Amino acid sequence: MRIKQRDSYEIDDEILTLTEEEVSRMEKSLSKNYFNFFWIAVICVTIVLVGRIAFLTVAKGEYYTQIAERNSIRAETIPAPRGRIYDNEGVALVHNIPSTDIIIDRRKALNTEETKIEVVEKVAKIINVPEKEKIIQQIQNGLQSNILIKENITQEESLLLAEKQDEIPEITMVKNATRQYTDSTIFSHIIGYVGKVSEEEMGDKEDAYLSIDYIGKSGLEKSYDAILRGTHGAKRFEVTATGQTNKEIEKINPITGKDIFLNIDHGLQKKLFDRVVEETEKVGIKTAAAVAIDPKNGAVRALVSLPSYDNNLFSTGRKTENYQRLFNDEMYPLFNRVIAGEYPPASTIKMAIAAAALEEKIITPETIIESRGGLQVGEYFFGDWKTHGKTDLRQAIAVSSDVYFYTVGGGYGNIEGLGISRIKKYEEEFGLGAKTGIDLSGEAEGFIPTKEWKEEKIQERWYVGNTYHASIGQGYMKTTPIQIANYIAAIANGGTVYKPQLLSHTKDAESLVEYNEPEILKKVSVKKETLEILREGMRQTVTNGTATMLNAIEQPIAGKTGTGQFGGQDEKTHSWFASFAPYDNPELVLVILMEGQPAKVSSSTVPIAKDVWEWYFDQRKGVTTNGDEM
Repeated sequence: MRIKQRDSYEIDDEILTLTEEEVSRMEKSLSKNYFNFFWIAVICVTIVLVGRIAFLTVAKGEYYTQIAERNSIRAETIPAPRGRIYDNEGVALVHNIPSTDIIIDRRKALNTEETKIEVVEKVAKIINVPEKEKIIQQIQNGLQSNILIKENITQEESLLLAEKQDEIPEITMVKNATRQYTDSTIFSHIIGYVGKVSEEEMGDKEDAYLSIDYIGKSGLEKSYDAILRGTHGAKRFEVTATGQTNKEIEKINPITGKDIFLNIDHGLQKKLFDRVVEETEKVGIKTAAAVAIDPKNGAVRALVSLPSYDNNLFSTGRKTENYQRLFNDEMYPLFNRVIAGEYPPASTIKMAIAAAALEEKIITPETIIESRGGLQVGEYFFGDWKTHGKTDLRQAIAVSSDVYFYTVGGGYGNIEGLGISRIKKYEEEFGLGAKTGIDLSGEAEGFIPTKEWKEEKIQERWYVGNTYHASIGQGYMKTTPIQIANYIAAIANGGTVYKPQLLSHTKDAESLVEYNEPEILKKVSVKKETLEILREGMRQTVTNGTATMLNAIEQPIAGKTGTGQFGGQDEKTHSWFASFAPYDNPELVLVILMEGQPAKVSSSTVPIAKDVWEWYFDQRKGVTTNGDEM
């Protein structure tokens, strides 16, 4: 039987006609092709799957194992207590107070659909979040794993957040500690303060810091931050698939930071601070500096800078506001004048000029120079603060004769004069014009001018009048109070310049003590006999010179006054007094600076020194200089 199959395709105008056998062969061939294609596809998919499994198992196996472990094991940081700070008698100056911080836990946040920014907004609706925009910016920058939302929250805030914990599972409340400072305004320029680590301080060291970490921002808190910080501990928990804590599987205890013990004498620090404050209020000024060091080893016993500030302000939740207020204060209370204030040293420099004149054989100790109230050089007159008459070198130091030091410094008559180059050389011998290396940040170098400097900087030649001014500690020269104290200490101890040090020793949790040994910066090249003449002149300052008020004290004291003009202001001066005692066996150098004191007011530095020295020796009655009872 013939079957005619009409198709819609026409070839050569003929209708294509197929038999049943031809149709069957075509259907079988088509079925076979589909079958072959199916199995080829299955094989290809299988190869791909096997390859992927092999890749994930072999090449990325460790990576995904770690992820799985993190999903099942959670670590919680245990912050290390910060080391405490003590004075030289073991009186605690700093305490750690328990506190609570709120952070966004990155691991929890990854398991939710909410962004970290939304979490911050949620928290802000429950409690006040200071600097919210700054926190959001940190999140957007993505520089930290865990973001600190707020530190040192109150108990009320903690309870409010605890009630909402189920609604905001991404946040974690972390136990921490803030610093509480004893006698904060008295010690603030010594101890400084701490604050939370910033983005800039963290840099690329995220593994070294956590967002909840406190680090030293100023003072000894900054200088010895690495010692005080300690090492964080951790707890490891097993957690369920829903993120609930199951059980603790490991605990690593934190290592407390080392305690540091200072050379600071708490009683002396308080006495000096109170007395300087009292005198500034009396004369109507607000800025002053004072420092006491041990000339035998450079140990700093007291350090006062006014105005001071309360470093406990940085332990509150309003740190930025408090900092801005202090930073914008025109009296600059955050500025440590002892180490960073640069002032003309005035007549306190005259011992260095005397040493140079003796060593260079410009004069002898017995050389007599007459002061008739000043020197006339051409059309210029260089005045003395008083007509002293004829004086030798020792008496010139005692009465602070400007004419004597004009003459030996710049030359006059038949006396050659040192010149600025030799003046600079000997001042540098005593460590002036350079940082002392005291263990506080922010120290200034001071400045000793040269002819070349003036020609380049001011585009003017160096005149003899410039040398005259430099010879009495005026003009372009600048020093810091700590430099003056170190220079006086070198005179007192026979020529050794020590590095001033606040740190005495450290002690770790195992009570292992490590001492901070005295460090010698240099030995001055000045002969012992020359230094003895300088000391004798300073002693005469007290016995029959410009500081006879101290003669009433039983213990012998040596000293040097100084009055420095500045900024062309005749109505204001910087008043200095530098002293050491006991004269025969010095154990303390005391330097006091009253900044911008009214010129019409008599020097207030000597009365401060008198009261402090009286207190100091009264406290040490019956005690020898090595600390043993007599």
